[in-house]
Amino acid sequence: MWFRAGLFCVFAIALALASALVGHTISYDFAAKVGSKSVDGILNLLASSMLAVTTFSLTAMVQAYSGATSSITPRAVQLLIDDSTSQNALATFLGSFLFAIVGIVALSTGIYGNTGRVILYAGTILVILIIVVTFLRWIQHIARFGRVSDTIDRVERAATDAVRGMLQQARFGVADPPLIPGDAHVLHHNRIGRVTHVDVAEIGDVAAKIGANIHLVSGPVHFVDPSRPVAWVDAKLDDGQACLLRDAFTVEHQRTFDHDPRFGLVVLGEIAARALSHAVNDPGTAIAVIEAGTRVLSAVLRHRPGADCAPPPRVIVPPVAFADMIEDLFRPIARDGAATIEVGIRLQKALAALVAIDERAMPDCRREAQDAFDRGQGKLASDRDAAELSLLHRRLWDSGHGVIG
Repeated sequence: MWFRAGLFCVFAIALALASALVGHTISYDFAAKVGSKSVDGILNLLASSMLAVTTFSLTAMVQAYSGATSSITPRAVQLLIDDSTSQNALATFLGSFLFAIVGIVALSTGIYGNTGRVILYAGTILVILIIVVTFLRWIQHIARFGRVSDTIDRVERAATDAVRGMLQQARFGVADPPLIPGDAHVLHHNRIGRVTHVDVAEIGDVAAKIGANIHLVSGPVHFVDPSRPVAWVDAKLDDGQACLLRDAFTVEHQRTFDHDPRFGLVVLGEIAARALSHAVNDPGTAIAVIEAGTRVLSAVLRHRPGADCAPPPRVIVPPVAFADMIEDLFRPIARDGAATIEVGIRLQKALAALVAIDERAMPDCRREAQDAFDRGQGKLASDRDAAELSLLHRRLWDSGHGVIG
């Protein structure tokens, strides 16, 4: 944001210098016709109004952040802070204020006359046009900014983008824990936190130099500390190579959306859980989350890593477990929406839809559907609702394959 505002200052200084250096080449009659004398009043009006608009915009953004923190989930606020439209609007308004201040200071020096004002006048008109376009976009944007539906869409997009960057297809079923050979060189990280990014290209360079395979144990989503391995190598490493491998793992205090599709699913589950709380009681939002999460999971099932995101040779990257991903999304919804028949029905259909996309997901989806069904049977107050959910569950899962009902 500071960069955009700085561009307006640079533009204003360039106009002031151009007005002083080449303003004499403009005829006096032309300057009088275009009304260059009015630039003083325009800049004063611009300075006072843009300061008020900047304050208003900043207040609206802070209120949206606070509302998302209290009524949606604090984990989604970062997506609102990173919103490019909001940053561009605030930077434009602040930059216009700074532009007006620089222009007023330049005019007060008296280093150019009426003809020199023409260049500053033309630049001011251009800035006003930019302000008008930005303000119209900002008005349209602020009407949805920070609302529940807008936040769900942002989390869905962030999770889907993270899915496209996955280095491996998702793994189905329950896998055994990784076995590390006793003679392997095990690498630990000296920091405590969440892995947010792994530079597989750097790891690939190290693997090529030592001529050995490097097996990653931790990746984006994992919590690491000095006692947990992040990778192991079937060869000896010197201190420099071990340091390079540690530096390839970015460890932060908080999870991020960029390379962690599971985090997006966790946040979607939190939004639905908040909506299903007794204080909110909004099953419609939970259903919207289920549909958004199902689209993300469908992208996981359809994901085929291309050459641009495939791991380098000699770097073995563990795939993300699909069972963990559906659990991240559906488990909190099944727990908090067990007493709501609409949510229970949508959960069963969403899991069946995933099986229709890829039948390899059947065991994982069936297990999650059974868990949601068991929770619903124990919480539904109406026998009719319980019977309806039971009928749907049998129709979708007893035949051995999921179908959309």
